[in-house]
Amino acid sequence: MNVAFQRHVLLVVIVLFPFYDVAAEDWPWFLGPRHDGTSTETDLQLNWPATGPKVLWKQSVGTGYSAPSVLGEKVVLHHRVEENEVVTCRSASTGEKLWEHKYESSFSDPYGYNNGPRCSPVLEGDRCYTLGADGILCSTDLTTGKLIWQHKLKDEFDLPDWFFGVGCTPIIDGERLIVPVGGQPNSGIVAFNKVDGTVLWESVGKDTWDGVIDANSGKPHEWSGSEMVISYASPVIATIHSKRHLLCFVRQGLVSLDPATGEQNFQYWFRPKVHESVNAACPVVIGDQIFLSAAYRLGSVLLKVNPDGKSVTQVWANSDNMLAHWSTPIHVDGFLFGFSGRHENEGELRCIRVSDGEVMWQTTGSLGPLTDFGRDRATGKIVNLKTGLPAPFPYFGRGSLTQVGDRFIVLGERGTLAVVDVDSQEFKEQCRTSFDEIHYPAWTAPVIANKQMYLRSEDWLICLDLRKE
Repeated sequence: MNVAFQRHVLLVVIVLFPFYDVAAEDWPWFLGPRHDGTSTETDLQLNWPATGPKVLWKQSVGTGYSAPSVLGEKVVLHHRVEENEVVTCRSASTGEKLWEHKYESSFSDPYGYNNGPRCSPVLEGDRCYTLGADGILCSTDLTTGKLIWQHKLKDEFDLPDWFFGVGCTPIIDGERLIVPVGGQPNSGIVAFNKVDGTVLWESVGKDTWDGVIDANSGKPHEWSGSEMVISYASPVIATIHSKRHLLCFVRQGLVSLDPATGEQNFQYWFRPKVHESVNAACPVVIGDQIFLSAAYRLGSVLLKVNPDGKSVTQVWANSDNMLAHWSTPIHVDGFLFGFSGRHENEGELRCIRVSDGEVMWQTTGSLGPLTDFGRDRATGKIVNLKTGLPAPFPYFGRGSLTQVGDRFIVLGERGTLAVVDVDSQEFKEQCRTSFDEIHYPAWTAPVIANKQMYLRSEDWLICLDLRKE
């Protein structure tokens, strides 16, 4: 190939693909491509003015707590509109609706929360997989929205009543779509063939927990057949000591399975004493260690997987250092950052040291006394009483966070959006803002995909531009 031709090819590439960026990535399922709430995107604009990043588009949506998922130019949201659960695919560039698939749902939250889906769509290749609050598992064509296969889990499995509906996003492993079904007696976790929906294996339940010592009572658990084995913490797959582990944090505690067969490696009882409680934050794998945390006065524990892969040793346990409700903590260089607290007034962003669980710092997110803030009678918005200017809600509450390089993007449950340094020694905030559309309860972590950020509330989805000028 001569030099002139090489230059011509290079010029064509630059002209046709001027904005191609190898550092951009999709966010195709819950907690992003690595299932850990981190983004590897670089060169993002995270130094915002008080008005925040530019809004590219926004759309009113139905209720639900599920995060949007992004694959290429497609953004998929699972939400509830009146008496239907709706899977909606939109253009990432414009927000234009490309297709939607819907079906009836009769789910009603027994505690008065909204009745929409809790699980994020799972996108791979030309498929979209969704799991609704009523237990309807669907595979749809990502291009057209056409239904490919469907399971009504309540009809096909013995499912005891749930607290908050089905709320655990499935994961893909090779040919398998692994779903926390929560069925009795031994279908807590079920692997489906992702192509045709056939059942490949079932595991977790009576065979897992019958006779295991209940850490709260100190006595062997006697399986009754009415236990909830459903999970609100999505599974995680990790290779530890050269062995692949499917880590499932179900109601009774942690279970490790062989993801190919469903065969059990080990279990560890970790459940609050309170009956009306859930395990909802995902396991965090740190080398050959696993961190678990839950609210409801339980706390956290660090486990070390033994070299045989068939057992664990407790490194430490702490009842008050980190009580993660639903937001999964993020590990960075020997420290864990996450939100602790069951109720809003208990919510704190904390940093703890992995080696011993010690709290390094904690904050409510307040940048001043509450007396500095009030509501404008005309607009109802929060204002800084000293300056008279609009301000985000002064506390985070039970927030969520997403890591981007050496920064966290934090979203408080009343819509406060902040950029915070990844710093194990102190809480250091760079900027904060808010948007009218993102209000209480803003319980969905920020999604970063291809230099755009997606925020979701109960009635709005907004897309923000994070590209540098």
